[in-house]
Amino acid sequence: MIKIKYYTHSTLLLLIERKKILVDPFFTGNPKLNKKFNILKTINKIDYILVTHAHIDHTKDVEFISKKFNAIIISNYEICAYYKKKQCKTFSFNFGSFININKNIFIKYVYALHSSSFEDGTYGGNPGGFIIKYNTRIIYISGDTDLFYNMKKFKFKFKLLILPIGGRYTMNIKDALYASKLLNCNYILGVHYNTFPEIVINKKKALNLFKKKKKKLFLLNYNKNIIIK
Repeated sequence: MIKIKYYTHSTLLLLIERKKILVDPFFTGNPKLNKKFNILKTINKIDYILVTHAHIDHTKDVEFISKKFNAIIISNYEICAYYKKKQCKTFSFNFGSFININKNIFIKYVYALHSSSFEDGTYGGNPGGFIIKYNTRIIYISGDTDLFYNMKKFKFKFKLLILPIGGRYTMNIKDALYASKLLNCNYILGVHYNTFPEIVINKKKALNLFKKKKKKLFLLNYNKNIIIK
């Protein structure tokens, strides 16, 4: 079983075999959260932090959470080198084969069509996404990306796609729908929308558009879950 908890924007928590994997943590300064929001009241244990790229709305709380929970940051070489200088634990890799992070949990770093730099201007290497394989369960976290045709080359039987749908900086709703066709998966968790005015969507229209194509789009509220059995 994979349990996926959605917080806000592109921040997710995956629970797999008692391992807690946090993706792109953006709590501090997030306009969708109350200014008095306390990360530590929400999270009490993290084993790994997956970072798709270096933009602040995906990395704002990486250093703090990594040091607080002694969590290993998993990302590309440049992002890991950046955090290693800050005395964080890291595990770097790049586009290539699956890596085994724990027993039956395998992760692959894959291409994303985007950009990547830290708030201080430091280059963040190639932006990417993650394919996560746990036994027969395979999910795709695309990270911030536009639609690209080579998604079709990801020859996996995905149980769930996690795709941005807000547009402007990433795919929009129609692009994500087409991406789901290329990836041959009918279950999509939408992320990276409604956090800022530039990426506001009409949720009802989005849900209906996917429904017409006999696909299921999940637009979760804060702290809600999807379970993949």
